[in-house]
Amino acid sequence: MADKPIRADKATAVAELTESFRTSGAAVLTEYRGLTVSQLTQLRRSLGKETTYTVAKNTLAKRAATEAGISGLDELFTGPTALTFVSGDVVEAAKGLRDFAKANPKLVIKGGVFEGRAISAAEVTKLADLESREVLLAKLAGAMKGNLSKAAALFQAPLSKAARAAAALADKKREQEGAEAA
Repeated sequence: MADKPIRADKATAVAELTESFRTSGAAVLTEYRGLTVSQLTQLRRSLGKETTYTVAKNTLAKRAATEAGISGLDELFTGPTALTFVSGDVVEAAKGLRDFAKANPKLVIKGGVFEGRAISAAEVTKLADLESREVLLAKLAGAMKGNLSKAAALFQAPLSKAARAAAALADKKREQEGAEAA
């Protein structure tokens, strides 16, 4: 009888993890061995409100990933594993994990899931090296503005050229009239 509540708790935990795998844009698996509770709290705060950092049993997390339709993570579920579920900007969360791991070498990024497929720790680092969405959008807007300015100058060039030619013709005509009068 003592086993029933435990099994119900495990089933609930698996269901919650499965839902997190399905609804998040990405998930990153880390090993947190040797980190203090205050360091883990600091990590959770640095990741922001759209990212959750959850410590889970490997067997439950593995089952949840399988139920969510994610494969290729089985070898990552060794040792103490924590899952980072990202609902917001994946690049910002990856940067937060990378920066925290640089400051605290005991945090090891194992790999993760991005857009439904398993990725390695190196790919998580590549994600962290990308610029944020806002920066990329600003660069795109700047490039578009530059191209529009070039197009406007191109369309304006024949008109200004014609105006300069008309002004030169008028100046030449005045010179001829001045020469005839003298």
